[in-house]
Amino acid sequence: MGKTNRSFYRIFRIPLAVLATLVLTLLVLNLSLGDKQIESPIPHTYGVRDPRFVHTMGLILGPGFIQGNAVRTLINGEEIFPAMLAAIRSARHSVTLETYIFFSGTIAEQLTEALVERAEAGVAVKVLLDWIGGELDHRLLARLQSKGVELAWYHAPDWTDLAKLNNRTHRKLLVVDGAVGFTGGVDIADKWRGDARSPGHWRDTHFEVTGPVVGQLQAAFADNWLQATGKILRGTEYFPQLQPTGSLQAQVFTGSPGGGARSMQLMYLLSIAAAEHTLRLSAAYFVPDEVALPELAQAARRGVRVQIIVPGEHIDWNVVRRASRHRWGPLLEAGVELYEYQPTMYHVKMLLADSSWVSVGSTNFDQRSFAINDEANLNVHDAAFAEAQARHFEDDLRQSRRITLEAWQSRPWSDKALDFAASLIGSQL
Repeated sequence: MGKTNRSFYRIFRIPLAVLATLVLTLLVLNLSLGDKQIESPIPHTYGVRDPRFVHTMGLILGPGFIQGNAVRTLINGEEIFPAMLAAIRSARHSVTLETYIFFSGTIAEQLTEALVERAEAGVAVKVLLDWIGGELDHRLLARLQSKGVELAWYHAPDWTDLAKLNNRTHRKLLVVDGAVGFTGGVDIADKWRGDARSPGHWRDTHFEVTGPVVGQLQAAFADNWLQATGKILRGTEYFPQLQPTGSLQAQVFTGSPGGGARSMQLMYLLSIAAAEHTLRLSAAYFVPDEVALPELAQAARRGVRVQIIVPGEHIDWNVVRRASRHRWGPLLEAGVELYEYQPTMYHVKMLLADSSWVSVGSTNFDQRSFAINDEANLNVHDAAFAEAQARHFEDDLRQSRRITLEAWQSRPWSDKALDFAASLIGSQL
């Protein structure tokens, strides 16, 4: 080593060591799964129709179930966005919106104009965007902020709290006047427009909610709004007294690293363990871990017909598809039916058990949703609502290709190698 190199090493070795330590610490803090992981299998003790199931979901996981709600199913962008825009334009007191993706385009323009128009009319409009997902152009940002819309970013980089960089809000929440809510799988971007008839228009489902459970949707927004801004959301413009609008028993269930994120996974595992006849899963991103895999396989072995629809070749993150495929072996061997949706990207997120229990919302079946991101699901315990969702699932199934154990085993060795490599980072997908 030359004299110059030795001098450089002596001068900078301590700063370089400190920098390396900081980088390593940040990686550990951001890539760890946080809360204690579920390790014990969950035995089947009662079904989803048993009163003890809802009792468990309400008391152990919380919040409690509320009667008197109505939920309207909206299929694809051609139904979803007109309903959301109409609700915003009808606002008299408040609009709150939380979303992961808000990409510039036609839908973002329309939504921006609707929000601005209401803000100029004196309506309190609050928008919470994820710092990574919210790719708005400066023109739209300036228009929103200059016209009275209160805009905040969730977990923007902060040198005093860099451990939260990997924690994003993946929730999709819109609440108007505290009385009408929307949630499901859809973000704000043009790829959700249309009716999923081409690869450029995604397949997704969203839900319009009225009744007392909307207060829980608003509370989910209020929690993250407080985290992002330090401001408390309160008052009847956000939390009015809500009267029954229907007969559905429902609950809004949230997960976040700071609030017991593993309980979102526990909700899914309890649902799987309680299924007795059928278990249908629509999974935009399906990367089950070492706990979920045996639960799904065990359900199939005890006689439950387990059907799972995932994206096919039309997927925005091919690494997720590869990591997912690597883990299919034990499921296929147990008799689980796996299907790949063919027409376009499949972004639906739904769990349906025994045509009685439905969970829909932002949560994917992966560790990022279960342990890292902030998520929100609407849970409904109602046979008629569940049967309606089952019909939509069957419609999607008819446009999907079943993957057999033989086909999975006969993948080219290059695919197997790439699938294995992708699976190594499965906990972050």
